[in-house]
Amino acid sequence: MKTKGKLIASLKIWVVIYPSITLFLYLFGKQLSVLPLYQRTLLLTIPLVPWIVFAGVPLVNFFINMISSKNDNK
Repeated sequence: MKTKGKLIASLKIWVVIYPSITLFLYLFGKQLSVLPLYQRTLLLTIPLVPWIVFAGVPLVNFFINMISSKNDNK
């Protein structure tokens, strides 16, 4: 993969992961704060990695394809 493709992929992942982590910590941060860091990290990554891989990034790709196909029709 070329540098431009890697940059675009990393931006797509960031667009999904930043709000996902923020929402997760907003909802569960107080409950998780009593746990050691390694346990909080584990509990954070268990739901978020599959969400990002199987739903979040494909959803971003879907929206990008919708927008780009609308622009191609003009």
